[in-house]
This record gives sequence, structure tokens and C-alpha cells, in this order.
Amino acid sequence: MSTTAPDPQRVREASLEELHRLRLPLPPPDFPLVWEPGDQIDLRPGPEIEARAACLNVLLARAHGMPPELGVQWLAEARLVDRLTPPEWAFVADGVGADGVFAGHVEALFALAWLLGLALDLDPLRGAPEELMERLPNLAAGEPFAAWRRRTLVAPRSAPAAAVQLDLYYCLAWSLQECARSGLPLPGQLEAWQAGQRRWALEWAVVFTGPYHGEAPGWEQVDLTI
Repeated sequence: MSTTAPDPQRVREASLEELHRLRLPLPPPDFPLVWEPGDQIDLRPGPEIEARAACLNVLLARAHGMPPELGVQWLAEARLVDRLTPPEWAFVADGVGADGVFAGHVEALFALAWLLGLALDLDPLRGAPEELMERLPNLAAGEPFAAWRRRTLVAPRSAPAAAVQLDLYYCLAWSLQECARSGLPLPGQLEAWQAGQRRWALEWAVVFTGPYHGEAPGWEQVDLTI
């Protein structure tokens, strides 16, 4: 159910305070807000987020050597083939694309796991933890999608909480890019591309309604420009 989005200016102030705490450069004063006062906010349905997480999980497995026929079979049995984008399907079925590009989705998957309540936090100093894969379908053991959903007690975050993280990662991605451009030291292990992947997942999952928002974008249509 849609609700009024939190005050974007107060959320931005909190994001900037976090960047300051991390001793990172702050965006310029005219850095745009992600949403406007009075906008409505919602989170994509839990089953839709679960399906996207499962698809990314298969992409990661393919990037790390899973045979294509196993990936295709798992997706077909899960009835998730139509949830893949054309580039994703080409990679799973035919190996078209760079392994490293799809392997990088581990950070987007981490953000989706956080949205589902399967990860406690999105630490801006650390990359996705190794134990993340234990909370996802066990593809090596052939765990079906339905069985994973039964053993996983998801507790989706609230839309306002997700929006707060989105604004932080919107700002953090810019800040880490600025560090790379200027040669500034990073406060932790997280790099700009990792923050960008997390922002990608959050941008996709958080749906705004308002005068300046169009239809919710598909996965490949998420605009990551700043």
C-alpha cells in the first residue's frame, strides 16, 4: 500500500551526516533529491523482489561456472525464465556477455536480500558478506525456488526505510566516484561500483508516485546517472 514518502530534505541531511561521519566528500548543494515533498512511495511486492533475487543468484552462478543447461533448467522449473531481461537470458543460456559484469551483481543481490529482511544491514564500509549465498537458493544442491521460499522467512522492509537507504546510496555512489576521480582514500572496502550496484537494486525496488515520476522502470531501465 502506498504511503507518503518521508521528508526528502530531512532524509538528505541524514545522508550527508553519514558521509561526513565516513569522512567522504559531500555532493554539491544543487545535488538533486531522489523524490519531492508529498510524493507517494511503495515497495515492489515481496514475491517480485524474491524472483529478481533468484534470477541474480543464477546469473552469479553462471558467472562462476555453472553449466548453462543447469541454469536454464532451474529457471524453467521455477517459472522464472520470463523474469530475465534479454541480456540476462543471453548470458545464462549462451554465455553472451562478460562474466565480470554479471558477477558484480552480488552487491545488487545483497541490497535485495536486505530489502527482504535476509540481511541485517547494508554496511557502507564492507562488501557483500560471504554468508549471503547461504540465504539464497542452493543451486549446487538443486534446491527448487519453491523450497527456498518455504525455508526462508522474509520480512520485507518498509518503503520509507528503503527510501532512506536509497538516498544514502545515491549520495554515496557520487561520493565514492569523487574519491576515485580525485585520488582520495576510501573509508572502507566499498568501492564506487559496489555502491552503484546497491543503488541499482534500491532504485528498482522503491516505487515513487508523483508529478516528476513516470512508470516504475524495469531492471534494465533503471537510470543510474547522477
